[in-house]
Amino acid sequence: MLLENKTILVAGAAGLLGSHVVEELLKHGAKVIATDVSQELVAQRLSALGLNIDTDTDTNTDSADVKCQALNLLDEKGVRYFFQSINTLDGAVNCSYPRNKAYGKHFYDVDLANFNENVSLHLGSAFLFTQQCAAYFEKNQAPLSVVNMSSIYGVVAPKFDVYDNTQMTTPVEYAAIKSAIQHISRYTTAYVNNSDFRVNCVSPGGILDGQPTDFVNAYRAHTQGKGMLEAKDVVGPIVYLLSDLSAHMTGQNLVLDDGFTL
Repeated sequence: MLLENKTILVAGAAGLLGSHVVEELLKHGAKVIATDVSQELVAQRLSALGLNIDTDTDTNTDSADVKCQALNLLDEKGVRYFFQSINTLDGAVNCSYPRNKAYGKHFYDVDLANFNENVSLHLGSAFLFTQQCAAYFEKNQAPLSVVNMSSIYGVVAPKFDVYDNTQMTTPVEYAAIKSAIQHISRYTTAYVNNSDFRVNCVSPGGILDGQPTDFVNAYRAHTQGKGMLEAKDVVGPIVYLLSDLSAHMTGQNLVLDDGFTL
């Protein structure tokens, strides 16, 4: 198995993508520390998938394949303490998606205060997560692979025609954040400058989550036929980047979009 004897941290494990990442990591033999802002929420989400979970607060015990922990990536003190308390970590994936209630407005409706807050929430927490992964590596000097989640809209401008006949849009904050996450990943890799520490990104296309039919059909027209992805379609590249198969891949961005960006 690709991840046998590896311990992997998943932030945002109660979300649509994060929960599927946890499930797939287990299939490849990993031990998983599954975190989100609420321990109860992540435990419920993973239990619903039939996973053997443990809610003991000690991250260094091995009573189950998945250890559920509360971790708020907006709490700097808590995040620093969390990484300092872990003895063994081989990989880390950030699937979190923090945002405020005003997130999702159309371009001309976004005010500066909300733009700044959403960038701070999402990009700031991604910075803190990546920074503390690097600090953990510097302290322990053991191989560590970090995977950050970007997006196709961190690579190319949105195709706004797919939103015709819907109330949806691509938030301008989202595009700014996801492109910046790619560069923070490269920056951190270059700063640490050690082959044993790797930070890479995965940029998926749109993921199915109850979007309107008009949007789904319009989106599919820009792809090779698959159209919107399911969450399970995204996990393969993440497993690859965490495994030894990608041992010398670092500072890269893997695009998974069925040709949407062509």
